[in-house]
Amino acid sequence: MGQKINPLGFRLGTTQSHDSIWFAQPTNYSENIQEDKKIRDCIKNYIQKNIRVSSGVEGIGQIKIQKRIDLIQVIIYMGFPKLLIEGKPQKIEELQTSMQKKLNCVNRKLNIAIVKIANAYKHPNIIAEFIAGQLKNRVSFRKAMKKAIELTEQAGTKGVQVQIAGRIDGKEIARVEWIREGRVPLQTIRAKIDYCCYTVRTIYGVLGIKVWIFSK
Repeated sequence: MGQKINPLGFRLGTTQSHDSIWFAQPTNYSENIQEDKKIRDCIKNYIQKNIRVSSGVEGIGQIKIQKRIDLIQVIIYMGFPKLLIEGKPQKIEELQTSMQKKLNCVNRKLNIAIVKIANAYKHPNIIAEFIAGQLKNRVSFRKAMKKAIELTEQAGTKGVQVQIAGRIDGKEIARVEWIREGRVPLQTIRAKIDYCCYTVRTIYGVLGIKVWIFSK
């Protein structure tokens, strides 16, 4: 069971909670899902276009959305919030206005809050972004995976597993490479497993990165 199901959905209600919290009638359910996707895509596209990241890590760990009748609350969990806050305070206002135009928020108010992640490299999304940045810079995949595991271990995790699939190093045949350090008990529901599936486009093709982190 641990290898056949999404680790986050498998643990909903025990160690994991939903990223989107709202209630809708069955007829409006698909519209709300599409709206959530627009919000997440808008945030990621804005950061990619307007913020220069030298290390290749944007630092978005998680985006939580809470909806009410007259309010949409968006909470962005970032490992490095200085990229969005410092230097230009109006960046958050620009992001909010651009998001309101895409969503057509006429009767609803939109609030954006930024929360800093205490241990950035303890979150699988940030680790996957780090590996993706290394692969884009044509760093050896083994070196990138080992460095990512080293950063995760320094953050104080109990175990980590990283998997890369696709045309690794530009080989003709696609393959899967993975490495694991520590314990990653995927079959135990009470174990807090953070999981992420990330896609990176390289000059050789699309690579898929999966990261499992056992924090406690």
